[in-house]
Amino acid sequence: MNVVSYHPTPEELSYTFGGRPAVGRVRPGTIMELYTEDCFGGRVTTVDDLPSRVCEFPYLNPVTGPFHVEGAEPGDTLALHFVSITPARDWAVSTTFPHFGALTTTHTTAMLHPPLEERVWRYDIDLDKGLAVYHARNSDFSVALPLDPMHGTVGVAPAAGETRMTITPDAHGGNMDTPELRAGVTVYLGVNVEGGLFSIGDGHGRQGHGEVCGTAVESAMNTVIAVELIKGVATPWPRMEDDLHLMSTGSARPLEDAYRISQHDMVTWTSELTGLDTLDAYQLVSQGGQAPVGNVCDTNYTMVAKLPKAYLGEGWLRGEAGAYESVHARLRGLGARYTS
Repeated sequence: MNVVSYHPTPEELSYTFGGRPAVGRVRPGTIMELYTEDCFGGRVTTVDDLPSRVCEFPYLNPVTGPFHVEGAEPGDTLALHFVSITPARDWAVSTTFPHFGALTTTHTTAMLHPPLEERVWRYDIDLDKGLAVYHARNSDFSVALPLDPMHGTVGVAPAAGETRMTITPDAHGGNMDTPELRAGVTVYLGVNVEGGLFSIGDGHGRQGHGEVCGTAVESAMNTVIAVELIKGVATPWPRMEDDLHLMSTGSARPLEDAYRISQHDMVTWTSELTGLDTLDAYQLVSQGGQAPVGNVCDTNYTMVAKLPKAYLGEGWLRGEAGAYESVHARLRGLGARYTS
């Protein structure tokens, strides 16, 4: 088993997808042990550390990478299986920002009333108990929330030499902020440039659907992924798979277009996998699907279409059928051998 570990220094963190050379090369079939910083680069440590004072725009939402996958070419697909995602510190933070979030005036939703106050919340992380403890700022109320670690940002270099800020989700991936991207999930990313150049970051101890205030329980992470390459198979938008579901994403503005992209991809993917014609697949997804919200506050919004594999036939649950040549099951097995 080939295992690669990488812990970037602050200077080695990246703030874009594209426009940056690879920090390392890996072969398909590699297990990677990666450290990722929180969206503030670890600079917000107390409730008095306002991001506007301790952070510098555009150096927000850093990612670890990019990594060149040997043999990856445009028209291929990278499969990244998240073996484990573990908070790296015993604390995490969340904030409200002026002009950022779903319930405040923004630069595109201009209002005359004042923006929301900038405020920081500090969470206590208890890994042994699997809890993130919320503390209200203006009262003594607190409550323990279950940890559900995930990565808000994962992606590859965009096509045509484009460079995108890590905060922007699109067809290359990016800051999708979906709680569905947790341990046990395989994400599929279409390759646009030689090597793919994938990066991950923006760990969340947990996040509600929509990330309504604009931030989650932002945490540095120790993350283990298994990397695979699927040759000659394109993926139009990031897709995900766990043991029980297939998922498609879409990122755009307005929100209904993000919804349409994700649903369109799920319908056409279902048709491809089952042999159903488009309208039969449309009907199946319409009645059996779910639509979890990713984020509704970034430069693009993200929606997820989610369909239980059980509705695709018995073979899917028995492991006799699978997407992308059943790569999810193979990578899950590789991850299990690593953890054992």
